[in-house]
Amino acid sequence: MLLALLAASVLTACGTPTPSRRQAVKPILYEPQPVSEQGNEVALFAMGLIDIGYQFGGKNPEAGLDCSGMVSYIYGKAVGMRLLGSAADMARRGREIEPRTLRPGDLVFFNTLNRPFSHVGIYIGDGRFIHAPSSRGRVRIDRMDNVYFAPRFEMARTYFD
Repeated sequence: MLLALLAASVLTACGTPTPSRRQAVKPILYEPQPVSEQGNEVALFAMGLIDIGYQFGGKNPEAGLDCSGMVSYIYGKAVGMRLLGSAADMARRGREIEPRTLRPGDLVFFNTLNRPFSHVGIYIGDGRFIHAPSSRGRVRIDRMDNVYFAPRFEMARTYFD
């Protein structure tokens, strides 16, 4: 009997995940900002692409989209602005802004591949952003305070006044 209890406790201990060592992430406290009409157009257009399939290097909804292809496509179609290149290329342009001043249409950048600015999304308001992640393979909305994305957030940029 004692041997059975000991074996059961060892087996259940093996099935218990060990807590991960994550850095504490300070929440972003958003401040109300004046609305950008172009930014709203970008955010609204982006929401129309929810559930479009992911495709590495994809630049249009028919073929599938990756993160930078999605941003480039949306900015081009919604407001006629050409944003070309990778997420890292986009992070070098525009104007850096404080995360608390994010407005719909602004870009948010993350380090998801152990490389700076390896992922980009479009902020849509209320602490949420739209992006084309390779995981789960579809354009989707996530929260900025998501346990995966919050510690990987690097910067925000705007292309609007």
